[in-house]
Formats: sequence, structure tokens, C-alpha cells
Amino acid sequence: MQLEVTIKRFNPETDQQPVYKTYSIEAQENDRVLDVLNTIKWQEDGTLTYRKSCAHGVCGSDAILINNENKLACSTLVKDIKGTKLKIEPLPGASVVKDLVVDMDGFWGKYKLIKPYLVNDDPVPENERYQSPEAQFKIEESTRCILCGACTFSCPSSWGDDEYLGPAAMLKAYRFIFDSRDHSRDERLQILDNNKGLWKCYTIFNCVQACPKEIDITKHISLLKREVVGEKS
Repeated sequence: MQLEVTIKRFNPETDQQPVYKTYSIEAQENDRVLDVLNTIKWQEDGTLTYRKSCAHGVCGSDAILINNENKLACSTLVKDIKGTKLKIEPLPGASVVKDLVVDMDGFWGKYKLIKPYLVNDDPVPENERYQSPEAQFKIEESTRCILCGACTFSCPSSWGDDEYLGPAAMLKAYRFIFDSRDHSRDERLQILDNNKGLWKCYTIFNCVQACPKEIDITKHISLLKREVVGEKS
């Protein structure tokens, strides 16, 4: 099929404003959007810049705005797009490094704030730290997050406040707060309990719609809110 692909291009070193460039290419219905980008870069315009790595929906590096929805380029097929027109833009609400590459430093800074690792000062066991199936079930869905940023950059609260932790960081906090082996629950809840954290989430569900791993992020954030309220009651 003939595909008309419009891409938002911007090089801050040379451009005053972003511009949209349109390319006409041949594509198969089972091609991924990543394949489309590769075709344009390799055959049409070698200056096109975007992130990619595993190309199998694991690393999360190729999250972009596809026809006005945050998605992974490697997990979105041409046949999933209605019609033959494809519009590709960088993730919204972030500074553009070049073309489809956005500055992720703020995203990773907020991720680090919630201490995204197991905290346990008990003596190191001979084997592993055991966890019951019931306890693991509480955190299983949250462990599927690949930190692509699609949820955070779909959130209006993130667009309006650079200091807002965002859904990805809070989901990772959930993963450890509810981990039966972790000892830093209270400290993380304090990090979240403010108007730059849990209480700036207005339950809009954009994050749920954007998540390529179909995680109910809003549910997890709501459970964190209940946990905080329970501590105070």
C-alpha cells in the first residue's frame, strides 16, 4: 500500500520552528511504524532522527506520538492505522533534542526520586528473598512497566508542571511500596504525599490509554492514595 507519512521535524541547532515534512512510501499492512521510519531514514532522508533499540516492545525507547496517541513505534502496525495517512510527532510536553527524540532527563530524575530499588537491611539470605504467590500477585502488573514514558507524557498534569512526578514514577513506587520484601514503604509514601505527587493525579485515565503494556496505572495510583489516607486515619 502507498502510505503518506507526515513527520514533525525540528533541529534546535538550525531551526527556528518545527516543520512538518511529508513522505510517500510503500508499506505492507503488517509493517510496524518503526519499519516505516527505518524506510524513510534509509531510503528517503538520512537526517531523520529517532530512538530505537530492541524493536520488540521491551526497551521502551521508541515511544512517540502516532496519529495523536502515545505509542511504541515497534508495537504499532500499519494495519492498525485507519486509512493511508500517518502522522508522527515527538512525545508531547517534553523538550525536543532533535526530530522525534525528546529530553528524558527530567523523566529519569523523577524516577530516581522514588528510590526504584529494593530496600532491605536484613542479613543477606543464602538463596533469594522469598515471597508468597499472593504477595507477588499484588505487584505483578506493576512490574510489567518498561519505562517508555508514554504514560507520563500523555498526562496533562505533566504538561503543566515540570515538577510533577508523573504516572511512571508513581507506578514504580507502587511496585516497591507493596513489595512484601521491601523496608522503605513509609519513606516512599512521604515522597508521594504532596501536590507534586499523588494529589496532582486527577484520574483522567490518559496514562491507562497510552500504556503499551495495558497496565491499569490509574488503579495503582488510587491504591497508593488509599494507603496514604489510611496512614493518616
